Amino acid sequence: MNTSNFNTNISFFCTKVLYFNKNIQKMANLFSIKPSSTTSLITPKLPLKNPSFNLRKTFSIKCFRPQETDPPAAVQKFWSWLSEKGIVSAKSPVRPGIVAEGLGLVAKKDIARNDVVLEVPKKYWINPDAVAVSDIGTVCNGLKPWVSVAVFLIREKKLGDASSWKAYIDILPDYTNSTIYCQLLNTTLGVKELVLNEFEKLEEQVILPNKKLFPFDITIDDFFWAFGMLRSRAFTRLQGQSLVLIPMADLINHSQSITAENYAWEVKGAGLFSRELLFSLRNPVPVKAGEQVMIQYDLGKSNAELALDYGFIETRSERNAYTLTLEITESDPFYGDKLDIAESNGLGETAYFDVVLDQPLPPKMLPFLRLLALGGSDAFILESIFSNKVWGHLELPFSPDNEELICQVIRGACKTALSGYSTTTEEDEKLLAGGDLSARAAIAAGIRLGEKKVLEQMDAFFKEREEELFAYEYYQERRLKDLGLSGAQGEKLPWIGEV
Repeated sequence: MNTSNFNTNISFFCTKVLYFNKNIQKMANLFSIKPSSTTSLITPKLPLKNPSFNLRKTFSIKCFRPQETDPPAAVQKFWSWLSEKGIVSAKSPVRPGIVAEGLGLVAKKDIARNDVVLEVPKKYWINPDAVAVSDIGTVCNGLKPWVSVAVFLIREKKLGDASSWKAYIDILPDYTNSTIYCQLLNTTLGVKELVLNEFEKLEEQVILPNKKLFPFDITIDDFFWAFGMLRSRAFTRLQGQSLVLIPMADLINHSQSITAENYAWEVKGAGLFSRELLFSLRNPVPVKAGEQVMIQYDLGKSNAELALDYGFIETRSERNAYTLTLEITESDPFYGDKLDIAESNGLGETAYFDVVLDQPLPPKMLPFLRLLALGGSDAFILESIFSNKVWGHLELPFSPDNEELICQVIRGACKTALSGYSTTTEEDEKLLAGGDLSARAAIAAGIRLGEKKVLEQMDAFFKEREEELFAYEYYQERRLKDLGLSGAQGEKLPWIGEV
């Protein structure tokens, strides 16, 4: 289970999709909209096996698999392996079990909130340190951490009975329902392309020159499998650890009803006089014997990110998001001034705003939009004498032209993005209501539907603003009021004349 962005190493995977409103020349090249997900499902590219069990992290709102009491042989062997290593015992409060998601941690007894359910010594973690001391450690030196762990997983799987990790490898699924395994548009295609590039480098620099260490074929399908395992199972927010697979602990599943993601796990010392580290997993909510012990993976992830990492989505509206990417371009005649203002307010040349369904716009989004749109007679506010106050002025409508411009550009970008979908909102709702979709198709339709609802929400918001431009109070009126040169309703006093 990947509890954070192992995206620290692969954040660049997300691709930008630029939409330019050519009818509004003053704003050309300032805006780009990047969907926080993929948008449509096409035929899977990679041939995938159907696992006999452990369909890990399937589509969370369409799970009908009943729990079983007798685990498969591979799971029993895994339990024996854990027992031999001293990781578990007859007194352990949890055991691996077949659940709706595939494999999970099932309580053997009633477990109270914050009780420790599992502790795993560091010597049984799979991380870059484990790779470094393995047979392939020397040839993997210099690889990105996730790539080194990925090739280690593949090699151990290929070794079969000769692998000391066989019991663990054998309980890993053949695939998840992650969108990485499908031909999708936009973001996932960017991820797939960069995974392909990493594999080509790995094959050229490590695998082919070291056939004694890799005496078997390693294909791109193998690499995608390993990538999927890391995305869905690795812990990444551990003190001093960048990427860790922890056998048994990574069986823990996600529950959307759990809203606290902190304190479910920690790394600690094994004892007062021991230097050994333990991964300690706690139960975040009380559970009864026979129930699953579950945690919250990440409250901050959108449905698109959940689908990419784990192969499921949630029904909660706040998981539906669309990322608006705004950029101060170097061609802007006021580039330097605008960049200084943005940086002094915690932003930069490029800013990313996650617009969430049924939630207000991100607080800095409108001021940044107004900053980008400044030009012409409004550009005076960029002069250095206003530098300490300009952001405050931009938190409110600045001028009718400025406000109209941002409304037109965002609405145009939303319409362009919506036109890129092959289905309408109503069609996706009908598809999901029919219940005839595969898990992956349902995930894709759910993500697509959420994105379109966010885009429609944004369009409606800026349409309303555009229709009410006359009702806003702008900088000029506010300034005159502050100087006592306008009436209560913002009208200029009769004896003032034009100011």
